[in-house]
Amino acid sequence: MNKLLTIAKNTFVETLRQPVYAVIIIAALLLFFLSPALAMYTMSDDNKLLREIGLSTLFLASLFVAVFSAAGAVAEELESKTIMTVLSKPVPRPIFILAKFAGVTAAVILAHYICTIALLMAIRHGVLESASDTHDWTVLSTAAAAGLAVVLLSAFFNYVYDWKFSSTAIVLAAIAATIIIVFLALIDRDWKFNPHNNRINALDIYGSLLLLLAAIIIVALAVTLSARFNIVITLSACIGVFLLGLVSDHTFGSLAKTKLWAKICYFAIPNLQIFWISDAIYEGSQVPLKYIGITAFYALCYTAGILALAIALFQRRQVG
Repeated sequence: MNKLLTIAKNTFVETLRQPVYAVIIIAALLLFFLSPALAMYTMSDDNKLLREIGLSTLFLASLFVAVFSAAGAVAEELESKTIMTVLSKPVPRPIFILAKFAGVTAAVILAHYICTIALLMAIRHGVLESASDTHDWTVLSTAAAAGLAVVLLSAFFNYVYDWKFSSTAIVLAAIAATIIIVFLALIDRDWKFNPHNNRINALDIYGSLLLLLAAIIIVALAVTLSARFNIVITLSACIGVFLLGLVSDHTFGSLAKTKLWAKICYFAIPNLQIFWISDAIYEGSQVPLKYIGITAFYALCYTAGILALAIALFQRRQVG
């Protein structure tokens, strides 16, 4: 267990220090900031489109963080031969795979958490659907203050203690996001204590949780592929599985009863459509906790199966 936690911690720290990790989060935050303006040109309910744009941004951000982080977790160590030092400790190969998965998953959860808070802030602000609507300056002011504080504190710690700026900023952003969401849950747009009018919907939180489960499946898949293939093949395969998983019901589900190949593909490729609740958003229906529980169990079983395959593939992998 100590070896697993040590490798997982190192993987988590190294993932946070990757430039692409910070770039993806910054790009997602920028899209969340622009989403209220992008959703104001519909002929129906603009706020429903705002939710769908936000969840789509969250899904893609978690996907790219998962793929880029997990793809390099094993493949880069194989290419640089640093894995030989780790396995000679000795560290059992199953422990190495599970530790890599745990470290990358922790990094994905952190990025997903920051982006989820940004999504809730964008939804709280809402779309200016008419000329009489005004900006939610409570959201804008707290976001600006938090962003400025994160930059200044990260620069201070980098200058005084030589901490890496990007990883420090991400950790501080997560702390600031927690403070912001608690503040916005209690204070309304008129700067008054009014927790009953915070416009935080449980449906948005459920949607974010389901997308996180889908991202964890992608992490397991990327770790599995990177145990045998290089980064380019791993990235391509993960994006291909992601696209097929979104259309699994339409592409394979209708043919699974009559075609053997379609049935195999239907069960082999993860059905990512079940993690997407845009229909519930547009219909205004609720997502029961039973559905989330069943979906979480599906994600758990699928992730466990993929990791078992990763361990099997890595057992005979030549690392010398």
